[in-house]
Formats: sequence, structure tokens, C-alpha cells
Amino acid sequence: MTTLYFPSSPFYHRFGALLGRFLLAVLFITGIGLTSAHGQGARKVIQLTGVVTAGDSLLGIPGASVYIPKAGRGTNTNEYGFFSLPVLAGDSVVFSSIGFAKQSVVIPERFERDSYSIIIEMLEDPTVLPEVRVFPYATFRDFTQAVLAMRSPLEDIDTESAMSQQILDQMFRNTPMDANSNHRNYMNLQNQQQMRRGGYNPGATNPLLDPIKWYQVIKAIKNGDLKKE
Repeated sequence: MTTLYFPSSPFYHRFGALLGRFLLAVLFITGIGLTSAHGQGARKVIQLTGVVTAGDSLLGIPGASVYIPKAGRGTNTNEYGFFSLPVLAGDSVVFSSIGFAKQSVVIPERFERDSYSIIIEMLEDPTVLPEVRVFPYATFRDFTQAVLAMRSPLEDIDTESAMSQQILDQMFRNTPMDANSNHRNYMNLQNQQQMRRGGYNPGATNPLLDPIKWYQVIKAIKNGDLKKE
């Protein structure tokens, strides 16, 4: 047995007392940790892995909840419905997802292996909500009376003055062309430009196509007017 010796001084006596209390606290905390570890060691840690599928289709359900109510922890499945979660032997694991009924699995208490793999087939559980009709009125009768009491916006417009010829002419001049009219106008302008480049002027009259001009030329030939010139 080792004996700690401190000189006969109030400072060393106080230091020895504080050191003794510190050692007792360390031993106490260590004893609690060993007791807790011994208590938890009675239940084996198992790595639970598996896939949560939609019925017998083997299609994974993404975002499904895998929860251990007793431990207050859990995880969610990935986009393929796969999950992995450490559990203790004897834990009850609950699986849930929107539109499916909840299912639970109990891990065997005396499971000897370090991993446990399962496939959970979730059954559809559709919930049909009752029909809800929202009206701004207390009863349907009040709604009908409000609709019948409404005034048409055309009642305040003087139809004769609004459809006068002067107003219609002004609307015709100020109303811009729509998309189709604008496209046709643009194509006509392009055709006129191409015809002008080729020597044809749409605004001018071609004398070769004028029968009156041809008559005058033939008459001048017969009268000999061209020879005189």
C-alpha cells in the first residue's frame, strides 16, 4: 500500500484534502460508467438493414420513416427505399409512410449475429377525405339572392353612343394590327422590294400591257408617222 506524505503545513493539508476528494470523484464516475456499460452490454447492438417496398411490387418507397419509439430515434429510406440503422436486441421498429398502413418489426432478444436484414412490404391505406364546400354565404339561398341582385357592367354603358360611326372609325384607325395582319403586311413589303429590284414597279403601269398604247402605236405605223420622224 502506498502512503502519501505531506509536510506539516496548512497549505499541504488543504491540497491533500482536495486531491483526495478529486480521486474519490473520479472513482465514483468511473464506477457509474462501468455499471452503465455493464447494463447496456446485456442487450446486443445489431445493424438493421433492409428495403421498404410498396406491396409485392418490390418498388422501393423513398422517404419512408424507420423509427424506434422506445429509443426515440430513427432514419428515413433513400430514393431506392433502402435504410440502415443500429438497433438493440429486443427493440420494436415501426415503419410508416404516407398512403400506407404502419408496420412494426421486433428484433429477437437472443439474436446472435451482428446484422439483421429484412424486406418490409407496405400495404396501401388510402384515406378518403369528406367533401367540403366553401361558400362566402351562410346558406345556398343567400348565395342565390346575391347572384340575382348583381348588376351587369353593360347596364351603365350607353350602347348607341358607344357604337356610333365616329367612335368606330377612331377605333379602326387606332387599333394596331394583330400578329397575322402584321405578318402579311411584312411579307407584302418584302415581295414589293424584290419586284422593284427586278425592274418591276407595282405602282406604275406597264405600257406593253396597255391595249390603248398598242392601238396608238399601230395607228402611227399605218399613218407613217414613225417614218416622218
